[in-house]
Amino acid sequence: MKKRLPPLNWLRSFEASARHLNFTQAAAELNLTQAAISQQVKGLESQLGASLFKRLPRGLELTEAGQAYMPVVHEAVERLIAATDELFGKGRRQQLTVRVNLVFFTTWLAPRLARFRARCPEVGLLFTSNIWLDERSKEADMDIRYGQGVWPGFRSSRLTWDELFPVCSPLLINGEQPPASPEALATHTLLHVIGYEEGWGYWLNQTGFHHVDPSQGMQFDTLITALEMATLGYGLALGRTSLVSGMLASGRLVAPFEQRIATSEAFYLACPTHQYMSPQAEAFWSWLVEEAECERDALAAVSTAAP
Repeated sequence: MKKRLPPLNWLRSFEASARHLNFTQAAAELNLTQAAISQQVKGLESQLGASLFKRLPRGLELTEAGQAYMPVVHEAVERLIAATDELFGKGRRQQLTVRVNLVFFTTWLAPRLARFRARCPEVGLLFTSNIWLDERSKEADMDIRYGQGVWPGFRSSRLTWDELFPVCSPLLINGEQPPASPEALATHTLLHVIGYEEGWGYWLNQTGFHHVDPSQGMQFDTLITALEMATLGYGLALGRTSLVSGMLASGRLVAPFEQRIATSEAFYLACPTHQYMSPQAEAFWSWLVEEAECERDALAAVSTAAP
């Protein structure tokens, strides 16, 4: 049977005493009395069944057992101190956990985070992915999700107002130019994303191109994967304004057709209705909604100015 682990305060008293080779100095470091340190070390020795120190007239000396035990205890104490400071220390007391859709984080949120860091440098941020179902059960202060914005037991704020349109590389992988019109989609690979209601079938029906088979092509479980395949020239993906504007501006993607339709699905910031909202969570929520509204106003201004 394994021996019971000694109390942590006994181990700390031993570790400090072994470093200083002096009970009085160990007591000063740990804010205890010299008698308390001596008693805790005796308790540890009694439980272990071995002497750890030789008590000398002018100090202490480690026994062979103490010399063997000291490095292990010292490392354990140091690791515990480091982990405690990292997770709960002054710099981490205001950590905020956000579970986020990967494509939204990569293309929309990441380029803007510097502004939040400048505004609230004291807030630590932990981002987790919501791709997998088992990840969704883990605790988070808030979620960024894609859908209609209505989830039982949640409140939400809309972050995107998108148009849906095909995008592809300026040069396809077989050396061909992008299709000149939607009629030509029947001879090109469509890149599908599982889980999006407004996919290729929806876009083709809304734009009137019923002759194109919406089922052909390749399927992916994340939009970021489909968009990356599109940049590599493998086919055409459906872009959403907020997610592909940077890729269009850089020339990695082009939008070969004029046909665009407004999406009813969008990215939303969501959290349980009755969940406590910490001050740092409130700050991040307010900032993110502000960023989204600024982008919506900018897109509306561009749309109004367009001939």
